[in-house]
Amino acid sequence: MKKQVNEKINKAEATSLHSAYLALADGTIFKGVSCGAPCDVFGEAVFNTGMTGYQEIVSDPSYFGQIVTLSTAEVGNYGCNSEDMESRGVFLNGLIVQNLNPPSSWRSQQSLEELLRASGKPILSGVDTRRLVLHIRETGTQKAWIHADGTKLPCEEAVAKARAWSGLDGLDCAAKVADKPYTWCEQGDKKIVVLDCGVKYNILRQLAAAGFQVQVVPAGTTADAILALHPDGVLLSNGPGDPDGVVGVVDCVQKLLGRVPVMGICLGHQILGLACGARTGRLSFGHHGCNHPVKNLLTGNVEITSQNHNFAILQDSLGDELEVTHINLNDGTIEGVRHKRLPAFSIQYHPEAAPGPFDARYLFRQFRELIDKH
Repeated sequence: MKKQVNEKINKAEATSLHSAYLALADGTIFKGVSCGAPCDVFGEAVFNTGMTGYQEIVSDPSYFGQIVTLSTAEVGNYGCNSEDMESRGVFLNGLIVQNLNPPSSWRSQQSLEELLRASGKPILSGVDTRRLVLHIRETGTQKAWIHADGTKLPCEEAVAKARAWSGLDGLDCAAKVADKPYTWCEQGDKKIVVLDCGVKYNILRQLAAAGFQVQVVPAGTTADAILALHPDGVLLSNGPGDPDGVVGVVDCVQKLLGRVPVMGICLGHQILGLACGARTGRLSFGHHGCNHPVKNLLTGNVEITSQNHNFAILQDSLGDELEVTHINLNDGTIEGVRHKRLPAFSIQYHPEAAPGPFDARYLFRQFRELIDKH
């Protein structure tokens, strides 16, 4: 398989007009071989540093609108299966890998290539992902264009398309990925309503494991409608894009605070911050991976965490309502906050860890304890 891919790459390198490639808005071109759906797409170019978990990554709604580069060299070895999907579909715009391999696991039901092709998403294989990751680290997240439809599109035209794309800033991406209302779990002595901004299934599994009934409602649901379900707590889920674009959800959370315990995860963390008067800002190249060290300032413990976000709460905007509970040890950004008076807290990372380590799963028990107390 590797020999065949390398032969394709060498053939593609012979002429840039016939090869598939990634064009960044700054004019840089990364050549490769089209292995997924034969189509052209735009998106934000980001990278993920995880060694495993590619199926969970491609099915994470938080990657909506993005072209994801996997920094690990070998991808696809264990295939894909229905149990490891983290949502109802594939939400990223495109995938960039170095070596795409056929599956060799007994759990595999289809290859990664087959999954993305069936979902209408392109894959570029044979890309120098090490150079691409370093480039994004140096220049920041960029608008990009994948050319993989088999036509002879000149590179300069693809660069122009990338530059012309409006991007994701200010958009309500959560509304584009949220599902219809549904019940996840009916067993449990306490009821949680999950405000779905792009929730991952393992968050729902962890809530059920903590003894909660779990009801999911889409972003845009009003506070009155949520309170009419008589929840013991509300969880603000992860999701894609710019938190400033989900103004309706921020208003909803402001009306929920003080009336019911609240927990936020990732985008939900940023929304809680905005609801309490803080501001958010874009990181240079975001946090995407399952190996980010975070320090719990309340216990002194260091957790290795799974993360996927491009925005963060700004330290100088916290005001008097919130206090910092967790910080990122790589860059010092805020990774967790709690309200000083009301039963509400949030974390920037993914405690459900799919993919990733399990260090932070205690936070679901912490939410349970907060609810039992109030």
